Amino acid sequence: MIKEHIKYLVCPSCQNELDIIINGTEENRVMEGKLICDKCSQEYPVVKGIPRFVKDNNYAANFGLEWNIHSRTQYDDSSGFKISEERFLNETKWGKDLKGELILEAGSGSGRFTKHAVETGAMIISLDYSNAVEANYKSNSHADNLLIIQASIFEMPFKKNLFDRVLCIGVIQHTPHPRQAFHCLVDVMKKGGHICTDTYLKSFASIYLTPKYLIRKITKHMNPQKLYKLTVSYINFIWPVTRVIRKIPFGKKIIWRLMVADYSDWMPNADDKTLKDWAILDSYDMVSPAYDYPQTLKTYKKWHNEEGLVDIDVHYGYNGIESRAKKPI
Repeated sequence: MIKEHIKYLVCPSCQNELDIIINGTEENRVMEGKLICDKCSQEYPVVKGIPRFVKDNNYAANFGLEWNIHSRTQYDDSSGFKISEERFLNETKWGKDLKGELILEAGSGSGRFTKHAVETGAMIISLDYSNAVEANYKSNSHADNLLIIQASIFEMPFKKNLFDRVLCIGVIQHTPHPRQAFHCLVDVMKKGGHICTDTYLKSFASIYLTPKYLIRKITKHMNPQKLYKLTVSYINFIWPVTRVIRKIPFGKKIIWRLMVADYSDWMPNADDKTLKDWAILDSYDMVSPAYDYPQTLKTYKKWHNEEGLVDIDVHYGYNGIESRAKKPI
């Protein structure tokens, strides 16, 4: 972290400002040290350049594992396709020039969207509950307009009404309390601020016509490393079959029902290794999360109305349901 970025942080326990003790630096970055709250005596370590407000051993350990293994898989310069950039721009509709604004990215994963948020020129604070922050740091920490932290959506180290914009993609459904998570995001927005989120869609097809939720009754309790190895073995075994199935009518839908993520439509003419890497990553992502709570369109709209948001746009999108809204002035 850059020392001056401490001004954006407060103690998540008491909302008091924090002091910093520096034990190690690298160029203009604080690499090791701790943040201290004089009011409640809480201390938060800075490890590998990242302020840590939670322990590594938490319900998001599976995400830390997958994003550190696949730290570059979904980056556009790795895949050769602008999937991440286009999704960031199309979901937010915020444009490419956001200089002078302060933006929260809640749930960064490996940082595939962090990269494009940083390129808007805004000051980006990117958090994740898992140690996936380390993958994000390796790829994006060169940017001076970025602060990466490890923290919980439910106890964020920020003052209320702080951010001009809040982005949360692929996260809410994987928290233990999605409705409360959404409220916490709105809570740190300024009046007049913008929020963009998404969630999985709850429907008959997504719940009952796929084996995902049946299999998850077992896999969500498995050791993340063992489950990842099992996923890799399964994809390696079935991959030759998917190449054949892909060529028949409705073949790609069948492949998804076989619990193999098929991104051939998103990446036409992609090489086999790229498609397979995405398949391993996303197939593991289907069965490994501790929590997976999809929502109906009606329920998701209701949340926005209950928070008093305006200019609400909730519709079917990339992840199932996506939304944009504003906090009234």
